[in-house]
Amino acid sequence: MMERMRLRIDLAYDGTDFHGWATQPGLRTVQGEVERALSMALHIGPDGEWPRLVVAGRTDTGVHALHQVCHLDVDDAVLARAVGHMDVDPCEALLRRLRHIVPSDIAIHAVREAPEGFDARFSALERVYVYRISDARCDTDPRLHDMVLPLDYDFDVDAMNEAAAYAVGLHDFGSFATPNPGGTTIREVKSVAWRRAGSAVFADPDGDPTHAVPYAESGLLTFSIVADAFAHNMVRSLVNACIQVGRGRKTVEWFAQKIAHPVREGGTGPAPACGLTLERVVYPPDGQLGPRAAAIRARRTLE
Repeated sequence: MMERMRLRIDLAYDGTDFHGWATQPGLRTVQGEVERALSMALHIGPDGEWPRLVVAGRTDTGVHALHQVCHLDVDDAVLARAVGHMDVDPCEALLRRLRHIVPSDIAIHAVREAPEGFDARFSALERVYVYRISDARCDTDPRLHDMVLPLDYDFDVDAMNEAAAYAVGLHDFGSFATPNPGGTTIREVKSVAWRRAGSAVFADPDGDPTHAVPYAESGLLTFSIVADAFAHNMVRSLVNACIQVGRGRKTVEWFAQKIAHPVREGGTGPAPACGLTLERVVYPPDGQLGPRAAAIRARRTLE
């Protein structure tokens, strides 16, 4: 009998030309491209068992990922097909083949055997997202066009932070998200912050200021949020609500009421996808992966 192995795959992607992560008939998606690449690398024909990925967080159309995580269950014998004439272990062989097959807007960082109990989705402790805005105080850098939202406004960042602070904690984010079928919009936000990206520079070893080069993101207005998980459209809707507060179109008290009384309405729709990036997925130590997965599968409540 063939043994099955669970693989952890770490990757990144520019979401601009994808209809989100999840496979959809007739549409280009990240999952679809990576599964297609896996089928080619593992020589899985139309009659074989198609590789199915489980992801840490399904990103929406146009959303990017600097560090996404997924897992794949595969038979040892099937994984061994990736080796071919290479003198490397099967995971390294699969990594090399995937890097040659996936399109240029996907990067495969690592392929390795997952620890016992690992589940890319349910074992995760936290997800970290950042939303980037080029506002009236920051010149637009054309190199960042696909990952930054340009808005020609001068925002009240203090008011935006005052409002965003109400999102910290365990809440029903029904004003800012839609649940999956049978799911809930209850989530626990660990931290949020609006801030300017730092103006740190690279300089030569002698510190000659004429050779200083600012970071590409210097001056951007950024929204960073950490939570155990996120409901559909939750981050972008929180961003849009904060934008309304920062422009003076809504008050901090309005935002607080939307947290206290979860009712969806026009002012809490999502901001454009282009500014949002999944930056990191955090997992517990190996020995806690299985218990974490079992605990998080339970339906969330506010109790």
